[in-house]
Amino acid sequence: MPPTSETLTAERILEATEEVLRRHGPAKATVVDVARALGVSHGSVYRHFRTKAALREAVTKRWLDRTSRRLAGIVDGDGTAEQRLRAWLAGLFEAKRHKAGDDPELFATYTVLTDELGGVVYEHIEDLTGQLTRIIAAGAGSGDFRVPDPAVAARAVFQATGRFHDPCHARDWARQGIEEEFTAVVDLLVRGLSSPSP
Repeated sequence: MPPTSETLTAERILEATEEVLRRHGPAKATVVDVARALGVSHGSVYRHFRTKAALREAVTKRWLDRTSRRLAGIVDGDGTAEQRLRAWLAGLFEAKRHKAGDDPELFATYTVLTDELGGVVYEHIEDLTGQLTRIIAAGAGSGDFRVPDPAVAARAVFQATGRFHDPCHARDWARQGIEEEFTAVVDLLVRGLSSPSP
């Protein structure tokens, strides 16, 4: 049974939008297509999202936030700062590989959308580097890491591991040997964070 205006929620619209994007891609997916998929008028969709751009921004943010939420549990989890840092970086790599490999059409669609929506991507990166900062700050507090500025170190770690989470490198993520390369980069970064500053 199609939703009524009383039962139609923003979350339900976002779920339908994701399915429409998967089927049609960003160039052909319209608000009318989303409304049709839900069995409602396009005006009902516009009551929740005032423009097509607002709908695209919301669905992209929702997609990116899934990764952030998954990683947030590692930040304050068990283990040393080094163990949490390794788990967090591995979790980010796995989340991105999972998105690219399990649903390539939707991944390609979101890659286009994130290129269009720089502000949403910037917020996502700020959230991720904020999580990294907390892990590194905890390591600095315990003496495991020797960094004068955890936020600067977090941004450097994020940039240094870009090959394993930036969508422009997605083609490499299924390549043989990528796990070993990832481990080598993380080992090098951990040694750098643990070494005394000159």
